[in-house]
Amino acid sequence: MRIFMFKSDAGSALCAFAGDPEGSKLPQQHGPWHATGVIRPDKQPPHNFSRSAIEKAIAEQGFQLWRIKPKEKVA
Repeated sequence: MRIFMFKSDAGSALCAFAGDPEGSKLPQQHGPWHATGVIRPDKQPPHNFSRSAIEKAIAEQGFQLWRIKPKEKVA
């Protein structure tokens, strides 16, 4: 399965994985969404996310949401 990655333009660090290139099942209340990449079937998702958990969420809900953790400031 190809997994499509998206980022919310709603001013948050919210991102999503979806099963289609349009992100048609992404929650509209967090949109608009823009595509940021594709994970091929032979590649691992970023940040050590579980591919099987992502694929299960996509099969059940059509997407999986995740947040980018803010970088810690070094003093």
